[in-house]
Amino acid sequence: MNICAEREFKLLKKIGFVRTSGSKEEKMAADILVEEVKSIGVEAKLEPFKVEYYNISKVKLEVLEPFYKEYTVTGYGMSGSTIEDGLECEFEYVEDASKVNLINAKDKIVLVNERVTVKAYENLVKAGVKGFISFSGSVFDDEDKTDLETRMLRAKHLKHGKIPGVTIRANDALDMLKQSPAKVKMTLIQEEGECDSHNVIASIEGSTYKDEEIHFVAHYDSVPFSRGVYDNGAGSVIIMELLRYFKENQPKRNLKFIWFGSEERGLLGSKYYTSIHEDELKNVVMTVNVDMAGPILGQNRAFVTADNSLCNMVEYLSKEIGFPMKVVQDVYSSDSTPYADKKVPAISFARFAAKGGAGLHNRNDVLNTLSMNNLKNLTDFIKVFSERTVNACLFPVPREIPTNMVKAVDKYLMKEPKKEK
Repeated sequence: MNICAEREFKLLKKIGFVRTSGSKEEKMAADILVEEVKSIGVEAKLEPFKVEYYNISKVKLEVLEPFYKEYTVTGYGMSGSTIEDGLECEFEYVEDASKVNLINAKDKIVLVNERVTVKAYENLVKAGVKGFISFSGSVFDDEDKTDLETRMLRAKHLKHGKIPGVTIRANDALDMLKQSPAKVKMTLIQEEGECDSHNVIASIEGSTYKDEEIHFVAHYDSVPFSRGVYDNGAGSVIIMELLRYFKENQPKRNLKFIWFGSEERGLLGSKYYTSIHEDELKNVVMTVNVDMAGPILGQNRAFVTADNSLCNMVEYLSKEIGFPMKVVQDVYSSDSTPYADKKVPAISFARFAAKGGAGLHNRNDVLNTLSMNNLKNLTDFIKVFSERTVNACLFPVPREIPTNMVKAVDKYLMKEPKKEK
């Protein structure tokens, strides 16, 4: 069976709509994937898991002194609510929210540069601020062609406490600071709770080495405002085509194909899967992840979170068949990382867009920046790589994560350092 670019693009168009974590649209995309798997002649199942849910009913930011102006903002999900009439406080600009910036910030509403990191948020809580404002985009953005980001606090933030926050456009933040605001009013009312996201799972039985399994994974959710075809409808259709191939060409080892939900909210689908299937992971000898592919202007990449011999293998294969691939031993910010955290060797394939070559995490993630040929070419390379590893007489990748990668994974996941006894 040959890889079919037209078939990949057809499925990519089907799932090319905004499909955020836990939304009905994400479930709709999951159902499309299930039906596609079944059309190949393979059973598929949905595995639900809980994710945080919020619904903002009211959000407003007003400067009260020494002038009055209302600015358009979005509320930070899971950051709590102010009282119905809003929170009135003195204002201070605290730049990157370092401890020095926050010396006089107690009981104030503060403006922070860009996105609020976990460390910055911890500093805000410890400084006793009442509310925070972050900004998104560029001061040169055309409001008709860009979207004001919607953001939320994650568990790593919330372990430090809960402070209501909003996001403003960079240009409005600049406008506000030029006029030296002294007092502002923030209003944020939201409902918080939980809802279901889903992983889609399908399996193919191997013929020979049935005590070993390889996982092929990709996330299928998107961020708000984005159709998510580059990130990561492309990866989703690539592993679907690989499923189709191995259905017709039985592998020697067991294969599992998983489309993860809620990756854009912090790898939630893969974290859930690897936590509740820990016993199963003992038989998983490698995970192949695909996240971002297809741009016309770009470069093929492989990130190996495993023994360095796997880097050598991929580089050798790239030279042997004449397919350019930049290979590094590193952590990739995707669903391969929870596997590596469980000591399962992982490799992530991608085609990164050249700077300005495609939209990422915005409304410009669209089909016309991608090509069928680039999607097919990467799929073909992964197919060849997979055939050699899946059907190897002895699995060639050591079933271990080297120390340097363990440290890199721990840093990425922001794990607390182990205390010496």
